[in-house]
Amino acid sequence: MSTDDEFEPKLGRIRCHPKGKTGSALKRIARDLARSRGSRGKGGSRFDGSRTGRGAGVGRVLRSSDRYGGKRTRRVVIQTRIVKLRGKGTTAARLHLQYIQRDGVTRDGQPGHLYDAREDRVDDRTFGESVKDDRHQFRFIVSAEDGAEYDDLKPFVCRLMAQMEQDLGTKLEWVAADHFNTGHPHTHVVLRGVDDRARDLVIAREYLSYGMRERACEIATRDLGPRSDLDIENNLRREVDQERLTSLDRDLLRDASADGSVRAIGRNAFSQSLRAGRLQKLGRLGLAEETAPGQWRLAQDLKTILQRMGERGDIIKTMHHALRQQATPHHVADYAIYDPSDANTMRLVGKIVARDLSDELHDRHYLIVDGIDGRSHYVEIGQADLGAPVPEGGIVAISPNRPQPKSIDATVAKIAATNDGRYSAQLHREFEPGAGEEFIARHIRRLEALRRADNIAERDASGVWTIIPDHLERIASYEGRRVRAVPVLMEALSAQPLEKLIEADAVTVLDAELVSANPLSLRQSGFGKELSDALSRRRQWLISQELARMDDDKIVYRTGMVSELRHRETVRVATQLSSELGMPFAETRQGDRIEGVYRRKVELVSGAFALIQKSREFTLVPWRPVLERAVDQQITGQWRGQTISWTFGRTRGPSIG
Repeated sequence: MSTDDEFEPKLGRIRCHPKGKTGSALKRIARDLARSRGSRGKGGSRFDGSRTGRGAGVGRVLRSSDRYGGKRTRRVVIQTRIVKLRGKGTTAARLHLQYIQRDGVTRDGQPGHLYDAREDRVDDRTFGESVKDDRHQFRFIVSAEDGAEYDDLKPFVCRLMAQMEQDLGTKLEWVAADHFNTGHPHTHVVLRGVDDRARDLVIAREYLSYGMRERACEIATRDLGPRSDLDIENNLRREVDQERLTSLDRDLLRDASADGSVRAIGRNAFSQSLRAGRLQKLGRLGLAEETAPGQWRLAQDLKTILQRMGERGDIIKTMHHALRQQATPHHVADYAIYDPSDANTMRLVGKIVARDLSDELHDRHYLIVDGIDGRSHYVEIGQADLGAPVPEGGIVAISPNRPQPKSIDATVAKIAATNDGRYSAQLHREFEPGAGEEFIARHIRRLEALRRADNIAERDASGVWTIIPDHLERIASYEGRRVRAVPVLMEALSAQPLEKLIEADAVTVLDAELVSANPLSLRQSGFGKELSDALSRRRQWLISQELARMDDDKIVYRTGMVSELRHRETVRVATQLSSELGMPFAETRQGDRIEGVYRRKVELVSGAFALIQKSREFTLVPWRPVLERAVDQQITGQWRGQTISWTFGRTRGPSIG
């Protein structure tokens, strides 16, 4: 029986609900987050990390000035990229410094050079050595709209970086290189990702997106003065007939209703004339329709189409500039843009006319290829040109890099599904008794590559792999990212120009074409005509070498002609190498087992070969990019068909001087 003096204590904070009535932990967290957002109003913004890091407050203030600032401020565009450096990133950072110092970027066409706040010239190796232990680095491209008015961009850049030091409250270590190789002079800035206390430098996204740009605009305006009314009006007039996205289009899109309707009425007579003129231009492009006098309806995908038109226009200008110095100029109608995303895009064979960076911030490259179809093609190759590129004048074959599901991946997933998510060589033998050791080794090499690249699979100490249920989906995502980074596959048919192949005592791309059962379709213009003439002259040379003969009106090639030409070149080059290395040459044939230390790559007319040193002799075998990971290492290969399967050892041999 209870009395008034009895009570039950409830432990916890005051007004805390009894256990069991507060809901799950996730609900409590969600409720607390909602309360914290309530202090900013019902529609308070969610946390996105944009204000985390140095410069958050300054960036927020400068963003407000950007929102309400006038049009007289000089405009500066800043592109930003944050690059991770651990692992392969250090090599990429070194290559980036080489790119921004490449030939032809100064006003007089000379190589660029690095500078910082203290010195006019900085050694890239010294700076590269200082960043090797950094977690990340920042890369900027600073481009003032009126940058051509500066005799020297260095004072502008130095003042900008000094202002950043004040805003971020730390000393900054950076190098920069000025470029004048485009219509808009610009500067590449590489900033170390450490502060003055050697800690990781974290800059607020709001400062990188708005604050840094506003500081640059302030400096440019102080240097060159505010934009005049005439400057502003002339810029706007030029936008009326441009076939790209302009500020006039942005104003129209902002004022348009949900169905795209917009009126051609401006704030004043000048604004209205610009607005009406731009709508008339969009109407001629099929991107706007006049529904009533002074009333227009914009196309739903107006912004995307104009952006693509602008990109295409820039590409055409780039091609025209690169091709106008060629001996055989091309008409604009013969320009083409190679689109690997189009299912109808086919293999392209041609001569490299020019190469450059399409995106200097992300180190993406492009080629201009004079194709056998008589057209000049702009080919975006992404990061596919980071190795030893084929020089201008070389012959290449380019095909779309489409992510294809690999049978190896499907086999691994199938075996894992029947073994509780596990895969190993033993489990593979049990699942597929007839599988050979090399076939199983290919599956394991694929898993190892996926583990290193994206942690898609895990391996324990016993060699058993853990395969997650969505293994194939993660591989598809990984392959998609690889395709975006490298959109095309490029095969080097010849690093030598066409003229040097006609009388080359070696196997050439011309010989492969002459004996091919499916010869290329050559158009009698551009590189197609050049290749056709070269093939005719190559036939005459083969006849003079008794490697071919005329039989009535038909040419007959000697049996084993290709092997004979390859043997001649191999013996000739091997004799030179034998004298250099002081050891005899041992020829390797298909089907042989290859063992030795990989020393280096040897470029021949017929292609690239790998120099493999054995104990007392050396040999030459077809080179593959994967071998560059094993320089001076013991390797073993088995020649099967046209390919060699390599196994890498861990011991290093002595190097040859």
